[in-house]
Amino acid sequence: MFSASEHLIERQKKELRYKRLLGLISLPLFFPTILIMVWLWMKGSPALSWDFITMDPIHGMKAGGIFPAIFGTFCLVFLSILITCPLAVTAAIYLSEYAPHNIWTRIIRLAILNLAGVPSIVHALFGLGAFVLFFNMGTSILAASCTLAIMNLPVLITSTLESLKSVPQAYREASWNVGASRLQTIQHIVLPNSLSGILTGLIFSVARSAGETAAILFTGVAFYLPFLPKSVFDQCMSLSMHLFTISTQVVGVPEAYPYATALVLVGLILGVNFVAVGIRFYFRTRKKW
Repeated sequence: MFSASEHLIERQKKELRYKRLLGLISLPLFFPTILIMVWLWMKGSPALSWDFITMDPIHGMKAGGIFPAIFGTFCLVFLSILITCPLAVTAAIYLSEYAPHNIWTRIIRLAILNLAGVPSIVHALFGLGAFVLFFNMGTSILAASCTLAIMNLPVLITSTLESLKSVPQAYREASWNVGASRLQTIQHIVLPNSLSGILTGLIFSVARSAGETAAILFTGVAFYLPFLPKSVFDQCMSLSMHLFTISTQVVGVPEAYPYATALVLVGLILGVNFVAVGIRFYFRTRKKW
């Protein structure tokens, strides 16, 4: 048995000190989230009940529940992710595995970074002109979901690119040496080892889509609907828009209602994030490096 050298022991101690220091720096980042959740619970818990979650709004949204807004939010998030994920992953695979390193790919990468910095209200105007008017989708769930998909593309492309780059090049070379094609290598080696990074981008996309208001304001979300949408070409309600509406546009809403709605919205986002983080942790434990 070989004993660790003094240099190795000292390096391990140094790494442990830095790890603890970074942990202490990261710890205060949890406090704002905890404070916000406690504050929302104190303000919104009087209105929070099973009926509040499962009933429709009544009396001009001054009473009742928020079920249509919850249902509409799930529809928007699910459809936007269904549109975004294949496009973003395909684009990232092309840029990482196939595209040559020239001026055109650099321009594409720069455009992706610039798209990530575009304000959401600009995405809303683009969605109004492109999907609602030009493609004649009307104000619908489909138009709003396409707008959210365009807004989330740069985040998911960037996270997928970084995840693909993290796969060691030796894995690709070993696969090629045993006769696998480039496509087979991507399908069986690169993508399975990149799933944790792709899921990270999906987490951000889900959270942003669920809490977005401006991007869906002109494209598919209604002020109030007394019924659930029957197809993707119908309008829907959303939690973020409903929260904005009852907080600023409706007079006589009980004080606890907006806080209860915000608590449900934040709780849903945190719940989806916890599930995604659990899945991501599972795939990370299966990595071979």
